[in-house]
Amino acid sequence: MLKKSILTVICLLALQFVNAQTGKITGKILDGEYNDVLPFANVLIKGTEKGTTSDFDGNYTLELEEEGSYTLLFSFVGYESKEVTGVIIKNGGVTELTVTISPSTASLDEVVITTTARRNSEQSVLNLQKNSATLMDGLSIESINKIGASSIASAIKSVPGVSVQDGKYVFVRGLGDRYTKSVLNGMDIPGLDPDKNTIQMDIFPTNILENILVIKSASAQLPADFTGGVVDIITKDFPTKKQMRVSFSGGFNPSMHFKDNYLSYEGGNTDFLGFDDGTRRLPLATDLKIPNPAAQKNGILDNVTRAFNPTLATERTSSMPDFSFGFNYGNQFDVGENKLGVIASLDYKNTTTFYEGFENGIYQKPEERDQYELRFDRRQIGDYGSNNVLASLLTGVTYKTSKSKYSLNVLHIQNGESRAALFDQTTEISNSIDVVKDNLEYTERSVSNLLFSGKHSNEDASFTTEWKIAPTSSRVNDKDVRLTTFIKEPNGGFTISSDAGFPNRIWRDLNEVNLVGKVDFTKKYDLFNKKASLKFGGLYSYKQRDYSIYSYEIAFLNLSPTVFGGNPNAILTDETIWTPQTNSGSYIRGNFEPANSFDANQNTTAAYISNEFKIGDKLRTIIGLRAEYFTSFFTGQNNTGSEILNNEQLLDELDFFPSANLIYEFDEDTNFRVSYSKTTARPSFKENSLVQISDLLTGTLFLGNIDLVPSYIDNFDFRFEVFGEESQMFAVSSFYKSFKDPVELVAFSVTAPNQFTPRNSKSAKVYGLEFEVRKNFGFITEGLKDLSLNVNVSIIESKIKMAKGEDQEFDSRQAFARDGETIDDTRHLQGQSPFLVNAGLNYNNQTIGFETGLFYNVQGKTLEVVGFGKNPDVFVQPFNSLNFNLSKTFGKDKNSSISLKVDNILDSKKESSYESFSAEKARFSFRQPGTAFSIGYSLNF
Repeated sequence: MLKKSILTVICLLALQFVNAQTGKITGKILDGEYNDVLPFANVLIKGTEKGTTSDFDGNYTLELEEEGSYTLLFSFVGYESKEVTGVIIKNGGVTELTVTISPSTASLDEVVITTTARRNSEQSVLNLQKNSATLMDGLSIESINKIGASSIASAIKSVPGVSVQDGKYVFVRGLGDRYTKSVLNGMDIPGLDPDKNTIQMDIFPTNILENILVIKSASAQLPADFTGGVVDIITKDFPTKKQMRVSFSGGFNPSMHFKDNYLSYEGGNTDFLGFDDGTRRLPLATDLKIPNPAAQKNGILDNVTRAFNPTLATERTSSMPDFSFGFNYGNQFDVGENKLGVIASLDYKNTTTFYEGFENGIYQKPEERDQYELRFDRRQIGDYGSNNVLASLLTGVTYKTSKSKYSLNVLHIQNGESRAALFDQTTEISNSIDVVKDNLEYTERSVSNLLFSGKHSNEDASFTTEWKIAPTSSRVNDKDVRLTTFIKEPNGGFTISSDAGFPNRIWRDLNEVNLVGKVDFTKKYDLFNKKASLKFGGLYSYKQRDYSIYSYEIAFLNLSPTVFGGNPNAILTDETIWTPQTNSGSYIRGNFEPANSFDANQNTTAAYISNEFKIGDKLRTIIGLRAEYFTSFFTGQNNTGSEILNNEQLLDELDFFPSANLIYEFDEDTNFRVSYSKTTARPSFKENSLVQISDLLTGTLFLGNIDLVPSYIDNFDFRFEVFGEESQMFAVSSFYKSFKDPVELVAFSVTAPNQFTPRNSKSAKVYGLEFEVRKNFGFITEGLKDLSLNVNVSIIESKIKMAKGEDQEFDSRQAFARDGETIDDTRHLQGQSPFLVNAGLNYNNQTIGFETGLFYNVQGKTLEVVGFGKNPDVFVQPFNSLNFNLSKTFGKDKNSSISLKVDNILDSKKESSYESFSAEKARFSFRQPGTAFSIGYSLNF
């Protein structure tokens, strides 16, 4: 068997070598009337008998034995013929050419064009937008390379109405994470943070991408749980030619790297690979009942205590620069009359972050109404260091016959992040003490996804079936999170007491399994003597999450903590650990926390039907209805144990989601769009629970809310768009969204300013305008044709009606209003940005392989946490991001390139602030990311 496999590979490689001496033309033929492919269309080399036909996917391939310039003729019965001139063929080369042909009118004249389009080019994505049944924006890999982005997170900010939070999470139209949905190749996949509805966009390297599409209006075949937009990450599928690429990059930030006061701690030998080698494992059985010193059977206590890693203190060391490398490969082979395509991509990124003088604070309004300045309940300032390792592997194989295609993709993402923080904290309102804290954390995350899909067509491609099955396993493990707090005594000494908390050790394990399957059917037929398309199908999704917390403290018996001298590493030494002989010292206590653990599952069953047809010659109409049955079950208990749920059904919802998309085509390049849809936003596992999850770094506590219900949204969208040649376009859009029961993160109570919980509000409204223009300067002079300007601006207004009554938001704000302050019964929606601006000035000379650009992004002040009572609102302040990119290709075939990037040229700060009437802003969080420089090199084989 092994010999046969080796022989097969050798034959394939030999066949590849032979074929390398011929030239190829490959591409796709699209139907100009609908956003669809055109199967079984004819392709002919003009002046010869050489030709072929497109397959059921619209793809075609032609092999030519001689180099030269050719003219291709594309035709199909009932469609205008299209002639493409100047197609250059080179030995061993592959020329990609995608064309669109439209149904014929009274005339059947040939249309002669001289331009080409690749599927992953900027122009091809604009063609997708123009012909799409839904309102869509997008990014091609060509556009991403132009920006110089190494990940989706840094690229997608240029899409109209899109912003990125924390460098990872995509918000569309300023709406928060819960209203944006991320999918991979059209299928649900959890990210490395399972509490987010969107995938972390910084985990995907750009070299595995084909396109990124942002769909802003709903249709029946799309999932119903989005409102701002669906971000579809489309990876490379079937390679049209052999591709092999290696890349390397290094980054330097003067504020973060080569700093000898960087904070870290000793970890494991495999940290550089993104996972722990066991150094941080829980050193005892999870069901072990730890005795206390007074117990009769206390003989194991000292051994249990010694099993714990004694390192509790941060250490100063030198921070290293960022670096990354990537490799990807793709090829296509002939297997008889069929084709086999393979892709593989391996990427590794190691980044170091260091914030000097980071700050977190919890502030409140004074009790006296005539006092305006905020007082801090607690405030912490210190240094924070983080090393983040991200590795990803994507492999895929596709087998294609004349009427079927089968694909299998495997994706694994591994992430390990080590963090260390040393800070001083001052508490004023709760209890007036000053402390110093050492915080050590390590989080190991992984996502493993399998996507098995197929597409099948009948003889004339009038009926197609597509199916996808995507199981995913994701894990998030917080391993040995350590917090040690010393109280600063007036005499300069240090002690430990319950006033500030004993040294704490936490292990948190989250395991989630997702299984998603879907099937889609498409039937093309004639309606009113015009082409029409009926689509119908279904989906089933099962998500199950198991979350456990194991928490331990270090306590002391007959030993004064002052003997440690403020050194955390002195707490668990041989001299200080409790033994039965001495009956004094430090010892471990604690165990599994049932109140903060849960087992939950969510199930979605969906079916839809949609019909696309034309009314007259200009009006495309897409009407659809989607039904989704959603259930959620929970097992767990609250903090006091007074409420225990055993597979309790929390949600049981059968909903219908209608949608209508109307497109009036003024001419071939101008559309006016109107759409309506109903969508939903459902609570996450963590939100719809009884758990209490603490953040040891910031001192905040998240409280689940078992009474949450889904939000429902009515969406109206309008857009006028004009598409030009050479990737030029203009668009103006408006939208209106009406929310029922929106979920927001709010302060829990007046007496607990550091506790936050999700709650349903009654209703909200969001409306806005979007403008986009892409224009080159060739209209001034031909010499400026390579200089282009891309600008998009979004202006958004949101209003939410506050609940009234005892213990409700409006009354709590009234009760703590300042003298002279008027309290309205509406406010902005949490997570909603009032404006977004993206701008880019780019110069691209393909002849000499030189490209450079300057790119700017900013979003307006955004409500991050809703205040309650004397807890004021928290707002994310605008971050003005200005970045520079330069790249140059060189070599005989321009197969090498070097790039230079400068990020955050303006040295903007990341800040969230409390804001209150007539008061100075007070910092909720503050970071200084500094200006970063990076240089990269890539080589294509």
